[in-house]
Amino acid sequence: MIEINNESAIEIDETVLQRLTDFNLEQLHVSADAEVAIVLVDEGAMEALHVQWMDEPGPTDVLSFPMDELRPGTPDRPTAAGLLGDIVLCPQVAETQAQAAGHSLMDELILLTTHGLLHLLGFDHAEPDEEREMFGLQKSLIEGFAHAERRR
Repeated sequence: MIEINNESAIEIDETVLQRLTDFNLEQLHVSADAEVAIVLVDEGAMEALHVQWMDEPGPTDVLSFPMDELRPGTPDRPTAAGLLGDIVLCPQVAETQAQAAGHSLMDELILLTTHGLLHLLGFDHAEPDEEREMFGLQKSLIEGFAHAERRR
């Protein structure tokens, strides 16, 4: 179950984030019944979370709060249902990053949501080999989703 709550002042097409998360969970062989919450917040709320949980000043683009420590499954052994966790996005920070990268806000939110979901599933990018694995998988998922969206 995917719950999306937009508490930000920026209007977002939540159905895209819903389809993206469904697609990513399917690709990663995680039960469709796994629970994930996506919350979009304004800069003030994101800064408060960033300070509280990461001890870093200023708002950030995405934070992930894993719950049941679920990991990706395999085609024969999908991950059971459970509480995956929360992904918190800040559309204002994402908008600035999207402009710098030369793509749309939705493209940036797709990237950040996928990134946040991978963190919920135990991926990290602290070490170079972890970064290669995580960013490679992130790129593959985003490309696969874009392909699926074009077929819709």
